[in-house]
Amino acid sequence: MSEGAVIKWFKKEGEKIEKGEPVVEVLSDKVTYEVEAPASGIIRKIMAEEGDEVPVAETLAIITALDEELPEVEAITEPTVERVEERIVASPAAKRVAREHSVDLAQVKGTGPEGRIGEEDVRRFIEETKGARKVREAIPFTGIRKTAAERVSLSAKTAPHSTITMEVDVTNARKLREKFQVSYTDVLIKAVAEALTEYSIINSTLEKDQIKIFEDVNVGIAVATEAGLIVPVIRNADKKSLKEVASTLKELVEKARNGKLTKEELSDGTFTITNLGMFGVDVFTPIINPPETAILGVGRIVEKPVVVDKKVVVKPIMQLSLSFDHRVVDGAPAAQFLREVKEIIESSESLLV
Repeated sequence: MSEGAVIKWFKKEGEKIEKGEPVVEVLSDKVTYEVEAPASGIIRKIMAEEGDEVPVAETLAIITALDEELPEVEAITEPTVERVEERIVASPAAKRVAREHSVDLAQVKGTGPEGRIGEEDVRRFIEETKGARKVREAIPFTGIRKTAAERVSLSAKTAPHSTITMEVDVTNARKLREKFQVSYTDVLIKAVAEALTEYSIINSTLEKDQIKIFEDVNVGIAVATEAGLIVPVIRNADKKSLKEVASTLKELVEKARNGKLTKEELSDGTFTITNLGMFGVDVFTPIINPPETAILGVGRIVEKPVVVDKKVVVKPIMQLSLSFDHRVVDGAPAAQFLREVKEIIESSESLLV
C-alpha cells in the first residue's frame, strides 16, 4: 500500500475528540479502516478532504489540546498542499468548468504560473476536442479496483498461464446441497482443499529461486462488489467440515459486500476459486491471483446427455477451468489435481467428514 483514500470524516474542524474514538474512515488497497484518534483534544485542522487520495504517512488532521494554539500550521500543511497540487494545479473556475463539461483536468495543459490550469485553458481544451467521443461518466480508477488491476497485470506479465478444463458430474453434489443446505461453492471449496493436501505443489508460490509449498490450505473466493473484485480467505479449509466452510463463507461474503472485511480475512490465501456460472458462463480462463500458483474457474451447470453403462442419461454437468503457473507446475500434475477435484465432487462422500 502506498496511498489511501479518505472516505468519511466523523468529526469536523473545531469539534472535540476523545482518544480512541473513530475520527476518519480510510480506504486502503483492499479494505476500509476506521482510524482512531491518537489523543484527546480538538480537531484543529483537517488536512485531507473526503475523496482525496493521501500517501502513506501523510498527515490527515491535527489534534490540539483545548487551550493549545496551532503553531506554524503553514509549515505542517505545506508538504500536503504541494503534493496535492503536483497532481492537479487548477483554479476554482477551471475546476467548475471541467465538472460542467466532464473534462479530465489531467489532460489539460495549464498556461499559468508553474503550469496552473485556468478557466481559459479548460475552455480551449473543450474547443480543441470538439467532435471527439463524448464521455458519459468518468469512474475514478482508485482503491480496490486499481489494486485488483495492478495484481492481475503483474500476474499476466510474470506467470506463464496455462489452462485446462474438465467436465464434472454434480449429481451427488446437488444432493448434498439440498440435504444440508450448502452451496455448490461450499462443495467446491471443500473438494479443492482436500485435493490440495494431496497435490501440495499446487498449494505453493514461486519466490526468487525457490518454490515454497505452504503448510496451511487457505482457499480464497473471488467476490464481486461495487468497489471491485476482492478475495476473502477461508483459512485452514482442509480442516473445516462442509458446514463450517458454508457458515464461514456466508459470513465473509456478507462482510465483503458491506465493506467490513478485515486485513486478516483478505490475507494469506494459497489458492483461489472464481465462479462465473451464475452469469451463464460455461468456460473461461481465470487469471492467477499472485503470489499463488493456480486458480480454479467455475462455469454454469448444464443438463447434458451422457453415456452411463452404454445408456444415454441426462446429468447436471459443470465445467471447471484450472489456470496454473507453468513455471511451477507442469501439465500432468495440474491435470491430476483437477481430476482429483472432479472425483471428490462426483463421489461427495468424503466431503461430509
